[in-house]
Amino acid sequence: MPTRVTPAPVPDVASTRVLRLALGTAISLWISQAVAWDLSFLAPVVTMFLLAMPLSRPKPKLFIVIVLALTLSIYASFVFLPLLLHQRLVGLLLLSLALFHCFYYTARGGTEAVGTLLTVGIAVTVAVGTVSVDALVSLAGGLFIGASAGAIVALLSHYALPDKLYDSPAKVSDTPPEEKQINLPAARHDAMRSLAVVLPILIWFAISSASAANTPVMIKVAAMGQEVSRSSTRDAARSLIVSTLAGGLAATIAWQVLSVWPSLTMYVLLIAIAGLIFGRKIFEGRGLHSEAATWSYAFLTMIVVLAPAVLDSSFGSAAGAAFYDRLFMFGWATLYAVIAVYVFDAFWKRPES
Repeated sequence: MPTRVTPAPVPDVASTRVLRLALGTAISLWISQAVAWDLSFLAPVVTMFLLAMPLSRPKPKLFIVIVLALTLSIYASFVFLPLLLHQRLVGLLLLSLALFHCFYYTARGGTEAVGTLLTVGIAVTVAVGTVSVDALVSLAGGLFIGASAGAIVALLSHYALPDKLYDSPAKVSDTPPEEKQINLPAARHDAMRSLAVVLPILIWFAISSASAANTPVMIKVAAMGQEVSRSSTRDAARSLIVSTLAGGLAATIAWQVLSVWPSLTMYVLLIAIAGLIFGRKIFEGRGLHSEAATWSYAFLTMIVVLAPAVLDSSFGSAAGAAFYDRLFMFGWATLYAVIAVYVFDAFWKRPES
């Protein structure tokens, strides 16, 4: 009697992207830990941001542009340092203008990964450069190497796990989405709100002698500026709180596991598991989940809290204290950001479309 063979179910595109996000970020972390250059934890951050974008057929040009944008923001920020040290008002105005345009680029619909990395490059360079030029030179090289390594891993991850393997050709389309009319007043409002979140903390770091040691916190603060862009007051505050709590909780669980079993294999496995969990909240269908930004920044929070602590020492009491101190600073920065969003929107209502 003839039997009808039921074909095996084909994974959807979202599942493929979740798997690619988890594996790509974990591999990037393994490479960065194995080589261990300065600020090596930036490589998995860059990989995560690039793989969190809903791209079906990315071209190498996109990744090259992102690396060049970050590199340009790092070395162009050197111009601000003499002004911030000797003509502080002029330097502060130019710095504010540069950050505003980074936020404005994203608020107008630009690629969020590009806007975030530009902001990170400017903020970290200025915060560290005003304290120590030697630390800045080392940091700039680490940022460039980390961005390059992260972009290369992200590109290879797309080649290893392309969407087209799990999607029928009829569903894959290269037709650009319909352009939406940009609400420029709302974009300017969002950019100014992001500036109100990042600039005061950046100034505090610029005058702090420990800014080089707190580079991960500055990365989180710069990312928070992009996180509150294009959101209502309530949504922006909720996203900040949820991303910090979820990322901090994931980092704490991973830290406790690593304290029991300090192994690079376990470390990479924990990041991969986190990528699978967070990825389900990032991708949906052929696009992004409605709360994709929140969970992307939660994954970022986990990495920038956990990775520097792992590099501090071999999980001793000093490393544990540094881990929880950094986590505590993340909490204070988030609290300030939430208050800044509510105060700013109370005096400047967001124009609706």
